[in-house]
Amino acid sequence: MIEERLIDIESKISYQEDTIQELNKVIYQQQKQIDRLEAICSSLINNVRDISDAMAVNSIANEKPPHY
Repeated sequence: MIEERLIDIESKISYQEDTIQELNKVIYQQQKQIDRLEAICSSLINNVRDISDAMAVNSIANEKPPHY
C-alpha cells in the first residue's frame, strides 16, 4: 500500500517536472516573439514619424503665399 502510494507520487512528480519543462520552453519562445514584435513596433513608429515629418515639410512647401 505505501509502496503503491510512493510510486504514484513519484509518477506525479515526474509528470509535473516534464510539464514545467514544456511550459518553460513555451515561455522562452513567447518572450522571443514578444522581443521581435517590440522591435517591429519600434521600427513602425519611427517610420510613421518620418512620414509624418516629411508630409509636414511638403505641406508647408506646397502652401500658396497669402497674397496669391
